[in-house]
Amino acid sequence: MTPQDLANLAHLRRARDLIDREYARPLDVPTMAARALMSPAHFSRQFRAAYGETPYSYLMTRRIERAMSLLRGGMTVTDACMSVGSTSLGSFSMRFTEIVGETPSSYRAREHHSVMAMPACVAKMRTKPSRIREAGRASAA
Repeated sequence: MTPQDLANLAHLRRARDLIDREYARPLDVPTMAARALMSPAHFSRQFRAAYGETPYSYLMTRRIERAMSLLRGGMTVTDACMSVGSTSLGSFSMRFTEIVGETPSSYRAREHHSVMAMPACVAKMRTKPSRIREAGRASAA
């Protein structure tokens, strides 16, 4: 790996950290790209090459991951939607269903005792939604 490649990864990591911290804020690709010191188009290509998904998909996955936690805690679907920065309940529900495989309402309604019994670090890994994992399942079928 060249020094330039390492520098690019450091810049991409800054943008990814921004997404991880500020997922509930309105974030767009130009804002993320500015954090990575790249043009939006170059940033999108580099981010996808490094992390396997687009910056917007990564942001939505983080939002859904947080919403899953809020729903397990008993928050309403509408409140969880707004808490994670989504402004459209319909779009949120559609994306949640696409990533998790069930609607937010049915996810909230089912029992989550096993997750509550896990240490937080294990629960985070076991419940983390992943488009990459879903894509792998779809191609394996």
